[in-house]
Amino acid sequence: MSEPLLRARGLNAFYGRAHILFDLDLEVGRGEVVALMGRNGAGKSTTLKALMGLLDGTRGRVEFDGREMSGLAPYRRARLGLGFVPEDRRVFSGLTVLQNLETGRQPPREGVPHWTPAALFDLFPNLGAMPGRAGGQMSGGEQQMLAIARTLMGNPGLVLLDEPSEGVAPVIVEQMADTIARLKAAGMAVLLCEQNFHFARLVSDRACLLDHGRIVYRGDLDGAQAHQSADGL
Repeated sequence: MSEPLLRARGLNAFYGRAHILFDLDLEVGRGEVVALMGRNGAGKSTTLKALMGLLDGTRGRVEFDGREMSGLAPYRRARLGLGFVPEDRRVFSGLTVLQNLETGRQPPREGVPHWTPAALFDLFPNLGAMPGRAGGQMSGGEQQMLAIARTLMGNPGLVLLDEPSEGVAPVIVEQMADTIARLKAAGMAVLLCEQNFHFARLVSDRACLLDHGRIVYRGDLDGAQAHQSADGL
């Protein structure tokens, strides 16, 4: 792999006095999709929040696109091109699809795709059919699409994507897989938190398996699943 787009070294994260991540090392290359796998409570979502600067007391070094980000506020990381789609989506229920998209708009960024509402409606035809619908009147799968589309309006180089297949219909899962494949083809990188090995296998180049805040396996998805099963993770 060439020089990583995202590199974390010795990442430690806490919730209050609870130590959740332990000296985690992680890299994501340009145009690469990496699946961060593990059971509930393994530390997957905490890893994304720590990378995004959303947790107080995080220790370690985080570099993005050659720039040190440790200590930067989340909005400054977003302005550098790091996107985040949380597990709970957090769409604005009282705003329309188009209005939600506008809340994520950032200027074009050199070297990454420039996303517009028209381009996103091509990527997510379901959203294109309901530009005036309020976020609160959409299904869970539609809200997941909207959350991803809103993040893409920031023209990120890398998206931190938390459990995109969780709680959505199988047909939406397949659409999500196609979306991630298209993002990769456009040159974007994705760090994907998942428990669903079938979904991760469809879209990921490689996997990192987390257990109790430590990476216990790095490699292909089949190896990650075998390791998890063998160790009862």
